[in-house]
Amino acid sequence: MAIVLHTLDGDWTKQQISGMLGIFGDCGVVVTEVIDCGFSVNRQVSELDRLIVAAPDAIVALPVANEQVAAAFRRVSESGIRLILLENVPTGLLPGKHYTSLVSSDNFGLGKMAAAGLAPHLVEGAAVGVLGFAADFFATNEREIAFANWLQANRPDVRSHVRRFGAMDEAAELALQMIADHPDISAFFVVWDTPANAVATRLQSAGYTPAMATVDLGEDVAIALAAGRQFVSVAAQLPFQQGVAAARTTILALLDRTVPAWIAIPGMSVAQSNVADSFQIIWRKPAPARRCACLALRPDGKSRTVRSVSIG
Repeated sequence: MAIVLHTLDGDWTKQQISGMLGIFGDCGVVVTEVIDCGFSVNRQVSELDRLIVAAPDAIVALPVANEQVAAAFRRVSESGIRLILLENVPTGLLPGKHYTSLVSSDNFGLGKMAAAGLAPHLVEGAAVGVLGFAADFFATNEREIAFANWLQANRPDVRSHVRRFGAMDEAAELALQMIADHPDISAFFVVWDTPANAVATRLQSAGYTPAMATVDLGEDVAIALAAGRQFVSVAAQLPFQQGVAAARTTILALLDRTVPAWIAIPGMSVAQSNVADSFQIIWRKPAPARRCACLALRPDGKSRTVRSVSIG
């Protein structure tokens, strides 16, 4: 079987692959290829067409887009290869007809979780900047919608100003422009951690320190959260568990067992008080020794109460 991902860079992807490979290995399923599409539509389409000729029994794939890759994914399905999707369904594809199952994080739940974690840090009538992703991508769309819905239902006094970035390196300057346009913004929600960290760093260098909420507990955000440096709420995905779920779903499908059309893995709400424990649960490893002070870990790996931390 083959794994086709948007990228092989980043901790999230590495944990997904680790979760899948362990289960596939336990069950005697050989993974012949793990393909990096580099976020390229053309690369993903050409790799899928090449795999149709190679004819593995199954493909686990994360679509890099919706409409642009839909035809290629349909060709995979029409070739008889079992198709398990991660995170996103290309436009028009149907479960049971074009793909076997979608395995994703509960992205709507992650958006609500981020809003609930940020809300206690917002004064009455506060203004929040929301930085969404300009691409038509289901996962980030769901997070943004859920964040707005939660605030509307639970904090109707809060006003939101929404902008969307097309590339990650645009997010920081866009946030700075939002503050120039709306000086009352006191907090930001950014739909995933890498651009969120860039936003926090850029704003801090410009003299702004709004409360920040995001999705995913990357190491930089974990350290900032532990240090009490802008980030107050992180709705974290569990990529290792998602990889395990994708592998188990694939194996059951290959055995002709019935599997759900959509499997959503719940996230984890992370604040300063539980960042040390959460880091180990999510990344399946202790924090690097040089980060222990920031992540509130004792040298023996056990948690301690956070009182003060320093960034070296």
